[in-house]
Formats: sequence, structure tokens, C-alpha cells
Amino acid sequence: MAATRKRFIAGAVCPECKALDTLRLWQEDQVEVVECVKCGHQKRQTDEQVAKHVRGDEQVIGIFDPK
Repeated sequence: MAATRKRFIAGAVCPECKALDTLRLWQEDQVEVVECVKCGHQKRQTDEQVAKHVRGDEQVIGIFDPK
């Protein structure tokens, strides 16, 4: 298994602890993962191609918005 490159999101604020410049981003199995290195808060977002395969009776837990 190849190492996953994790990169920080400049200027982003953690929605949980409100810390600046602590969010890092990477992909796991075509799913974007954003994690705060300070408090551990995580959000996951599938890409468009994966989202097309979600059945109509399923619900999305949330969509990551770094603003």
C-alpha cells in the first residue's frame, strides 16, 4: 500500500476547536478526509463519482466546507 500524502489547508479554521491552520487533507479510497491535528475532529466527503452510486433512500451525513 502506497503512503498517502497529507497536506495542510492554509488559512482554514477548524469548525470544532476554531484553531487556525490545523486542518490537513488526504484521500482514502476516493474519499476526502479532513482532520484537525489539534483536536482530532474529522470530516469525510466522497467525490462526485462515488456520490452518484448512493441509493436514493440513503442520507448524506455532511458535506465538508472549508470556509
